[in-house]
Amino acid sequence: MSDHTVLIVDDEESMLQYLSILLTREGYKVDTAKCGLEALQKMEKSPFDVVLTDIQMPGLDGIQVLKGIKAIDSTTPVIMITAYADEQTAIHAVNHGAYSYLHKHCKNDEIKLVVRNAVSLRKVKKENVQLKTEIKRSKKSTKIIGQSREMNGLFRLVDKIADTNATVLIHGESGTGKELIAKSIHEKSSRSKAPFVAINCGAIPETLLESQLFGHVKGSFTGADKDHNGFCQQAAGGTIFLDEIGETPLAIQVKLLRMLQEREIYPVGASQHVKVDLRVIAATNKDLAHEVVAGNFREDLFYRLNVIPVALPSLSQRRDDIPLLVDHFLKRHIAEYKGQLKTAVADEALNILQSYDWPGNVRELENVIERACIIRDSEKISAVDLPGINAGLEETNNSNPSVGTHIPLEDVEKAHIITVLNSVGGRKKQASEILDINPSTLYRKLLKYGIEEDSDVEAAEPVLV
Repeated sequence: MSDHTVLIVDDEESMLQYLSILLTREGYKVDTAKCGLEALQKMEKSPFDVVLTDIQMPGLDGIQVLKGIKAIDSTTPVIMITAYADEQTAIHAVNHGAYSYLHKHCKNDEIKLVVRNAVSLRKVKKENVQLKTEIKRSKKSTKIIGQSREMNGLFRLVDKIADTNATVLIHGESGTGKELIAKSIHEKSSRSKAPFVAINCGAIPETLLESQLFGHVKGSFTGADKDHNGFCQQAAGGTIFLDEIGETPLAIQVKLLRMLQEREIYPVGASQHVKVDLRVIAATNKDLAHEVVAGNFREDLFYRLNVIPVALPSLSQRRDDIPLLVDHFLKRHIAEYKGQLKTAVADEALNILQSYDWPGNVRELENVIERACIIRDSEKISAVDLPGINAGLEETNNSNPSVGTHIPLEDVEKAHIITVLNSVGGRKKQASEILDINPSTLYRKLLKYGIEEDSDVEAAEPVLV
């Protein structure tokens, strides 16, 4: 017995019985409707894989049924049943979304074939919809890398709090991934299909921040030539992420407090409030409790924000995750800078990466790996490709020889110049443009590092100028 369902719509009882018997014998689960309204009601309750509908019916005709079904489920194939006199109408219906049409007195084999093909089409369409959904989800999904005890604890907390409306305050050092955690909370919540709107409260001048957050009405200030919905209204139904909340001026803090308490805002220049339905996630790298004592942050706003505090560990607190993060960033950047070559990190270099304190956290690690992918001369990233990290370890761990050897800055510069020259086929003018230095400066560095013999460089100098 097939699991495929068919709905037959016709005001003629004999036609309903005939098609029902024929298709039931073919293994389909068949339901019937004697009018268009009944058909749409059944579609709303339980979608069908195929619908066969008469064109000429009292009340809703076949064209109206077609439009109604497509509005309910656009992937459902609709087959029009027509008398010969209605053939032009049937063709019109096909041009507007019907799968096909059948004459009322066509052969049984033709009916079976058209229905079977329609079922196959329905299956393909459903698979395409599911595939697109998965692709969209995978693009949207925020991947947070980590298997350490600290990160597993954080993941469990995110899962617990995600599908609630509680306000969240994320605290962590710069570069620890506060926005990634905020996005993860949003994507795991029932608000995931609505917008996620992020705003950096410390990056927008105070004179503009109120308008950006709450919007403004036409004529409220010079240049306000039309109404503008602020970020709070743009996040309707979803989540607003207030990054660097500790940088918010006190005057704006009062209005944020009202928004959190009453779920309403006043656009600049407006005389009426606007209700907003959104979830608030805030983040800071400051100690807001200390800022409250210092008088820089409102105590009542702090308590409103700090319903669910989430503390992000620094990278130095989860060193076990560094190899995973290195592998992730390598895969991201190696294809961009070196084609599809396989690459890896030498053991010595990985030891250096795991020993460094990472004041810039994950963001700094990604930048280091990206730079190493650019300047490396071999497949494996080695200690020489980590100049800044080596220097930092030399300063803080000069009594520990296992950390690594300091690499002179001149050696790094020489290696980088050679890499750039090789990438442009030895064309020095182009290399100087990439290096953002004058051709004459590049000429002197080539002499200094012995990259070319004097005679070769002199011959090339007219090209540089």
